[in-house]
Amino acid sequence: MAAKRDYYEVLGVPKNASADEIKRAYKKLAIKYHPDKNPGDKEAEDKFKEAAEAYDVLSDEKKKAQYDRFGHEGLSAGGFGGFSSGGFSFEDIFSHFGDIFSDIGGFGGGFGGGGRPRSRGPAPGEDLQIGIALTLKEIAEGTVKKVRIKRFKACPDCNGKGGSGTKICESCNGKGQVRRRMQSIFGEMVNVATCPDCGGSGESISNKCKICSGQKRVKTEDTIEVKIPAGVASGNYLKLRGEGNASSQGGAAGSLIVHIEEKNDEFFVRDGQNLFCKVFVPVYRLALGGEQRVPTLYGEVKVKISAGLQPGTQLRVRGQGLPGYNSDYKGDLFVEVQAHIPENLSGKEKSLYEELRSLGQDRDEKRERGLLDRIKEFFS
Repeated sequence: MAAKRDYYEVLGVPKNASADEIKRAYKKLAIKYHPDKNPGDKEAEDKFKEAAEAYDVLSDEKKKAQYDRFGHEGLSAGGFGGFSSGGFSFEDIFSHFGDIFSDIGGFGGGFGGGGRPRSRGPAPGEDLQIGIALTLKEIAEGTVKKVRIKRFKACPDCNGKGGSGTKICESCNGKGQVRRRMQSIFGEMVNVATCPDCGGSGESISNKCKICSGQKRVKTEDTIEVKIPAGVASGNYLKLRGEGNASSQGGAAGSLIVHIEEKNDEFFVRDGQNLFCKVFVPVYRLALGGEQRVPTLYGEVKVKISAGLQPGTQLRVRGQGLPGYNSDYKGDLFVEVQAHIPENLSGKEKSLYEELRSLGQDRDEKRERGLLDRIKEFFS
């Protein structure tokens, strides 16, 4: 299988391109390789899909940030769905980027004669989107969150049928599709679309349900559990199929898109799977050596402090970082050592520090003189 091309290369834009520049570049390619303009051309079809895949990622801030940082691999991990996961169709493209094709004019799911008509199946329900903020500990271990959402569900009174009895749909004359002629940059074209009134069935309801007025669904508020795996990151999302709105046309329910966000942590800073923190160590321990207790997301560990360790030194604790998504590998914890200077000394402590100063005064003055001599020599 050939390696995927860089998305910026596909659209012919630089990495610092603005959202408008990315959109214009995609629109240009969409016109050039559109199936209506290139009937039966497999190469044009592939380029049309490739451009849509690139635009799907680069037009979304979160996907774009993940791609810029990790490339194509960053989209295959972490729950990223959409075109970047492959397997999308022309129907997906026209549905997802309807605003692009309405701007171009004449393009849509009907492909104007020589293309592929839309499926006559009932349209699915709409997708819903929510955000869930997680702590680093929840990201490290995985968690289950209960969320309350407002959505449409199939009407319980008519079991989602909208009522009883059927008659021929007056909008499409029972054909399930409506045809519209329009002008485009290629001349007059015919747009064939699923009938919005009957959802492609060709029939409408005679006796409408009194509860849902024939809409087949009612508004509800539900609490659902969202299982979040360990190793996710801000910008990832999970797609829960069937948890979105019920269809108003008898199709499948939409999905619930859960966007992952990270809460700021007071102690740890995240960089990929690695964590960074600062630990303040008593001066005597830095001078004499010993062990220092360090908190991690999984409990407390002890790190070795070598005698004479200098403030600012970074110690590495392997395996105490974050796991990867769908991976057993864990990153590392990097501990920056800082000196803890006591503020309120007891009389005895003060006396001992003064004695320590007296003992080391000659050595410290000698070191300071050497430093000053080197500076003078440098500027002489």
